[in-house]
This record gives sequence, C-alpha cells and structure tokens, in this order.
Amino acid sequence: MQMGDNQAMLDGVRIVDMTGVVFGPLATQILSDFGAEVIKVEAPGGDVLRHVMPPREKPGMSAVFMALNRGKQSIALDLRDADDQTVMRGLLQEADVFIHNVRMQGMGRLGFGYDDVKALNPGLIYVHCAGFGSSGPYAQLQAYDDIIQAASGTATLLPRVDGNPQPRFLPSLIADKVGGLSAVYATMAALIHRMRTGEGQFVEVPMFEAFSKFMLQEHLNGQYYDPPTGPVGYQRQLDPDRQPCPTADGYITFLPNRMPQWRPIFQVLGDPDYLERHGLETDLEIRAAQPEIYKRVRELTPAQPSEHWVTELRAAGVPCMAVRDLGDMLDDPHLQAVGFFNTRDHPTEGRVHDMVEPCRFSAWAPKDPAPSPALDENGAAIRARLEKGNKTR
Repeated sequence: MQMGDNQAMLDGVRIVDMTGVVFGPLATQILSDFGAEVIKVEAPGGDVLRHVMPPREKPGMSAVFMALNRGKQSIALDLRDADDQTVMRGLLQEADVFIHNVRMQGMGRLGFGYDDVKALNPGLIYVHCAGFGSSGPYAQLQAYDDIIQAASGTATLLPRVDGNPQPRFLPSLIADKVGGLSAVYATMAALIHRMRTGEGQFVEVPMFEAFSKFMLQEHLNGQYYDPPTGPVGYQRQLDPDRQPCPTADGYITFLPNRMPQWRPIFQVLGDPDYLERHGLETDLEIRAAQPEIYKRVRELTPAQPSEHWVTELRAAGVPCMAVRDLGDMLDDPHLQAVGFFNTRDHPTEGRVHDMVEPCRFSAWAPKDPAPSPALDENGAAIRARLEKGNKTR
C-alpha cells in the first residue's frame, strides 16, 4: 500500500470491535489512532464502562469510557436477534479484523465462532481477547484486572518492599492495559502476515500470560536459571530504601545509574566526605550500604526545596525529578510542550482532555480523531450502508 500525503498507516483497515471495559477498547483505540476504521459493536445497554461514574452531561459517557473509545463508531446490536445477527454478518463480511472479549463458547452459540466467521470472510483476522489461554486449566475462568494481578504474583510485590505481608494490588488497571498493548502488536503482526500471504487467522491474546510475561521479565530473576541461582524478585526494584526523598516543600527522586555518582550527590547535599568517612570505596561496598546511605540522604534533603535539589543534581549529572502529584499532570510543562493533551470540545460533554498517540513518525502526523461516540450514534448510518451494499451486489 502506497503512503499518500500524510495517509494514516492503517488507512483502509476496517475493524469490527466487540470488546468492552479496558483490555480490548485500549487496543482498538490505538489501532484507530493509527488510522483504522473501528466500528464498536455494543449490546443494547452499552459497554459497561460507559456507566462506571456519573458523566458530566449525557448518560453513558463516563470519563474512562471516553478516554478509551475516541475515534470509533458505535452501533448497538442484540446478537440474540435474527435481524441484528444479519447486520453483524454484514459487518464481518467487509471487515479486516474482528476483535472481541466474549468467551468463545458464547460466540459459538451465537453463530460467530471462528469457523462461522471464517466461512463468511476467509481473509479475516479474528482476535480473541481472552482471560487465560485456551489450552490451560484456567481457560474457562473469568478474568479481571484484580484477578490477574493476584494470579500473576503481582499482588505480592509490595509486601516484598515494605514488609507488610498483606497482598495488595498496584492501583492501576495495569493488567488490562498490558493485555491491550499485547492485542495491538498481535493484530498488527497478523495484518503484516496477511499482506504477505493473503491468509486470515485466529489470534488469541490471553491477559494472564501476557501480564505474567510482562512482570516476570525482571522479577523471575534467579529462577530464570535451572537450577535456580537465587530467589524471584529484581532486588533493585524491591529495595525498600529506594523511595522518594522529602524536601522542604515536597519530594524528589533521583537514581544514580553508576555507583560513582554517589560522590557528587553527597557533594550537592552538603556532606561531601560521607562515603570516605564510612569507608565506602568500591561499588560493592556502596551497594551493600544502601540502607545507611539512603537514611543519610533523607536527613539532608529536607534542608532545601525540591526545585533547588533538582537544579543542582541535574547540573552534577544525576538523573533527578520532583515528585509530581497525579492531579497536576495537566500542567506538566513537558507534556504541554509536546502537545500530549488534546483539549477540545466534545459534542455532548463539553471541554475534555484527550491524550494523543505518544509515538511520533516522520512520515505521518496524526489528525484529530472523532470524539467518543454515544451508544448507537452511528447505528442508522451503518445499517443503511450495509443495506445499500446488499442491493448493489
């Protein structure tokens, strides 16, 4: 496919998206950002994420839903209804990708299992966003972010840091989002395969396996070897002393990427002979003394405000940032400079802050995507297009 004048990289790719909540919608939003046409098929009640918090204006337009579904079209279909099944089959016949997060048994009962859909459109890429891989004993279990954080061992990371034995979740839908990113690259790989061979295929994206791989890249650690050379857990990330340091007006974090950087750190903090005074000369000695070193650092950093330490430490070549509150991210000067937030008017919800696709390409600049759709906003137009196509065939 030739790139036209700023032609979107996935221009001409049509995706039928029957996913809900976060896992699948994040994937299809990214694909939409890259230019794919995404038709979001929703049950008559809509994606449950539409209703997770009160909207500002229109019912069914929660902030989280809107953040994950811009650039898409919406059609409401009840796949237990024969007429709506016909509409769905029409959509799938003209699609390049079908992506959903419904259990395969349920899709089979509705007549939209892989073999059913392949018969309609042999070149289709059929992507199943699953909780667990279909060949394992968990295959039929339901999966949500909390379930995956628990099953993957992620809930035991914080206890390894602070000594509190209570398992805890990371306060983010991180497993859902990792699953969504995995679905993006799997779908793109299948599209490239089809470009080379003309072959459609079934693609399974299991959230448990995707997230376990994500977390174990560093945390498998000593158990990577057989026999093991040590425990699980990447100690640098589990170090309880490696935490933000208090300042006169907030917190800072810095990370010496080489042990010799500890010397300029103590020079900046006003205790230049700390390492020599404690006989810390080698990298191994400094690494072994991290608890005492960080304790001394925390005694010194409250003497000045964050901006002072950030300026001085950066001048000394030490990576350093002030800790920014989550509520202040809209005002971050770097994000403002790169245009990260696309503040614009939504047709029903007023002023909103969309986040742009962060990757940059020399051959393509993204355009403003369509706003997040209301439930069935495009249903009539889609049905009319399909009916017109049937009449001309």
